[in-house]
Amino acid sequence: MRRIATALGALPIAGLLTLTAPAAAHAATGKLIINHKTYNNPSGCYDSDRRPLRVSNKTDQPALIFNKPNCKGWPAWVLRPGKSIVWESGASVRIN
Repeated sequence: MRRIATALGALPIAGLLTLTAPAAAHAATGKLIINHKTYNNPSGCYDSDRRPLRVSNKTDQPALIFNKPNCKGWPAWVLRPGKSIVWESGASVRIN
């Protein structure tokens, strides 16, 4: 009987934790332009095989520029919203 009461007492706490968990990340609002290709409301990693990497961030989120494909390793640059850059060794861009 004691085990049942303990288990039932944990249910409201688990439900409360579920309600207070942070919301999942959403796509950035706006446009991300990588080498003249436009992505509307982008989210995730975008590879490019062209050099130099030209990025224009017209979203509400920062974009991370990586020197390796698939957004591997550490970001080489953080491109703030409303900014553009030409990155000689850039290979991919991540935005959430």
